[in-house]
Amino acid sequence: MRVSIIQSCYIPWKGFFDLIGQCDEYVVFDSAQFTKRHWHNRNRIKTANGLVWLTIPVVTKGRFEQPIDEVEIEKPWAEKHWRAIELAYKPAPFFDQFAPAIRTWYERADAETKLTAINELFLRGIADLLGLTTRITRDSAYPADGIKTTRLLNIARAAGADRYLSGPAARAYLDEAELAAAGIATEWMSYQGYSEYPQLHGGFEHAVSVLDVLFNTGAEAPRFIRRSATQ
Repeated sequence: MRVSIIQSCYIPWKGFFDLIGQCDEYVVFDSAQFTKRHWHNRNRIKTANGLVWLTIPVVTKGRFEQPIDEVEIEKPWAEKHWRAIELAYKPAPFFDQFAPAIRTWYERADAETKLTAINELFLRGIADLLGLTTRITRDSAYPADGIKTTRLLNIARAAGADRYLSGPAARAYLDEAELAAAGIATEWMSYQGYSEYPQLHGGFEHAVSVLDVLFNTGAEAPRFIRRSATQ
């Protein structure tokens, strides 16, 4: 049973969904600390004027150590983001196919007061459009003590995992030996080798929201978010 335990991101890029799709269960690790200028509350889209950041405004003043699941929204943002997406992707061949559903998500997100709820709304919606069957749970379902590897280990053990799929950034702190001693094998995700697809607005760019893949490739999107499993 393979599990991944990763903090949520706003309308993530295709590699995030590739990782999720390779797991039996994805645990949303939003009890972790919120980090400014990270992907937690922002992502990029490709426009006629280049790459543009879409950032959800959140309350951070005086809340340096707040976990992601406590981060509050500072001011209205959803309509502005949707208009930017519409302007950038209206010419895309499959925009009209996906726009009604995604516009509805933004309308629902506008009523949410917590970042984690917004991220989960989009994560589940996009995963469904991509046909992913991975179980998505929150880390609150598996209360766990400890920090760094110990905390991840306790969550993975509570979830019944014997394999842990990690993003490459965790190599700096993840203790594979500690996981192995508990009978959990560590597997590492690679984000190399994705195929290009027809894309609007100039030279190809991989590091944009997965919405780019959906609007440009339609039913072929699941193929373009996949690469070889783990390396």
